[in-house]
Amino acid sequence: MKTIIHVNQHVIKANRKAGVCNPTLTVKTYKGTTYAMEAELTGPGKVIYRPDKPLSCGAHVWIETHHPVITR
Repeated sequence: MKTIIHVNQHVIKANRKAGVCNPTLTVKTYKGTTYAMEAELTGPGKVIYRPDKPLSCGAHVWIETHHPVITR
């Protein structure tokens, strides 16, 4: 199962503005989306930078893995 992890810049900006600490990592699989403070890869993965073809959420840089990801 492919998992995509990216940092949500909008949440980082909102956290600074409001003085809160909401999870900024978005972990997506075909099963759904999880928001986390930490994401641990249990196997190999790759970091992708694709400015000409970003993800649907707008991310230009993300991590992809086919191994389980442990979130906290």
